[in-house]
Amino acid sequence: MVVHANHAAEIRDDCLAALRRLVRSGFPVLNQAVLLRNINDTAMAQEQLSLSLVNAGVLPYYLHQLDRVDGTQHFEVSETVGQQILKTLQARLPGYAVPRYVREIPGATGKTPLLRELP
Repeated sequence: MVVHANHAAEIRDDCLAALRRLVRSGFPVLNQAVLLRNINDTAMAQEQLSLSLVNAGVLPYYLHQLDRVDGTQHFEVSETVGQQILKTLQARLPGYAVPRYVREIPGATGKTPLLRELP
């Protein structure tokens, strides 16, 4: 099962309990988030999200670069900033707690990685 949490504040007690029930029932639970300006665009915010997810038994699977669609420009974070955040997470967290930084490109067969290897 894939859930969508963008910030650690979303992992409230009721959400935490529900996620843990899913995990205890044998469901693998993955998270995908979107990198959003002034919401979760710091290494600290991403670290807190990843640790909250891992605490719930959820794998932080994808961190998406924002899709460029009308009305979302004010949330966009540069890929360079996103890459730096991921490099910081790689230095601070165990590998399973670091999401894959990706972008969806129209016409591509899958998600395109934006950070290919450890520094």
